[in-house]
Amino acid sequence: MRVARTTKLMVEPPSSATGDIAFNLIVFFLVCASVQPDAGRRQSIPSSETVDEESKQTENIEVSLTRTAVLVNGDVIPTNRLLSRLKTLLSGKAQPEEKVVVVKSEPDTPYSHWIFVTSIVEDAGGIVTLQLEEEREIQVPG
Repeated sequence: MRVARTTKLMVEPPSSATGDIAFNLIVFFLVCASVQPDAGRRQSIPSSETVDEESKQTENIEVSLTRTAVLVNGDVIPTNRLLSRLKTLLSGKAQPEEKVVVVKSEPDTPYSHWIFVTSIVEDAGGIVTLQLEEEREIQVPG
């Protein structure tokens, strides 16, 4: 007795479904990629206020950053003495408004240097604020 052979053909999936599958995969990966939180160090930056320039100079400590140096109120300070200097300047200040430290940086200042100095300011008890633009009055001779 001979058994009849049946040839089994391979069945291909319908090609119209591949576009739907690709779209679903794209949506899936976009949703998964968008839920990742931003990384970085948390900072609470106080809002800007309109204060007289003369009183602002006497109240706030000013830290200027360059590519290689740190200046505190105009004096060059080595980074290993920066924490003790800031603690000394902030020691008599009790109110949070008095502990504001204005940080200015040159455009070529490395990010790692900025992060290092701002973390020292926070360790000393200061509140970091940024000076993004400086207001100036220019008088044109008339």
